[in-house]
Amino acid sequence: MAPPIETPTKSSDSYFFSHPPLNERILSSMARRSVAAHPWHDLEIGPGAPVVFNCVIEIGKGSKVKYELDKKTGLIKVDRVLYSSVVYPHNYGFIPRTLCEDNDPMDVLIIMQEPVLPGCFLRAKALGLMPMIDQGEKDDKIIAVCADDPEYRHYNDIKELPPHRLAEIRRFFEDYKKNENKEVAVNDFLPASTAYEAIQHSMNLYADYIVESLRR
Repeated sequence: MAPPIETPTKSSDSYFFSHPPLNERILSSMARRSVAAHPWHDLEIGPGAPVVFNCVIEIGKGSKVKYELDKKTGLIKVDRVLYSSVVYPHNYGFIPRTLCEDNDPMDVLIIMQEPVLPGCFLRAKALGLMPMIDQGEKDDKIIAVCADDPEYRHYNDIKELPPHRLAEIRRFFEDYKKNENKEVAVNDFLPASTAYEAIQHSMNLYADYIVESLRR
């Protein structure tokens, strides 16, 4: 429905537009408001998954603040400030409608030219998998590029990236929890085909969980 046309009313020598009282406007907007979208569950992963997929950014490149998804509300919250003198080397986030063994969505590190604000989503292309053990638990990361960044979209496999770039990524994750006395181990990077399998597996786990939830 088109909004009502406002008519000017004259007051002294100036013209003002008449509006409904503020409380009526607020109540009207609330009445039209739907339930807020949850980025994990309501954002589609995209038709190109597991190769090209949507991902939600939690932490921007260059940030020392560890933001993460609050799974209950769908908001991005501040988890902590990193204890070590390091910053995230690239944008970091998660893949919607995926589920891993730690009950979180699949993590993804996205290489691109610019930092992205937390809460935004973009299209990413998987290049490989970084197997990681965080305090004795599996916590693998997908390494990807922004599918719409002209500088990086032509990459198709992790072996195409400069070795120093991979060394920087590995070193960041090995070091970023050291001052918290938490142990992280990073194993050899695996190719794009392994990343596709990991994403597909997490998509299947998520689908299975939704089906089980509907049966309850």
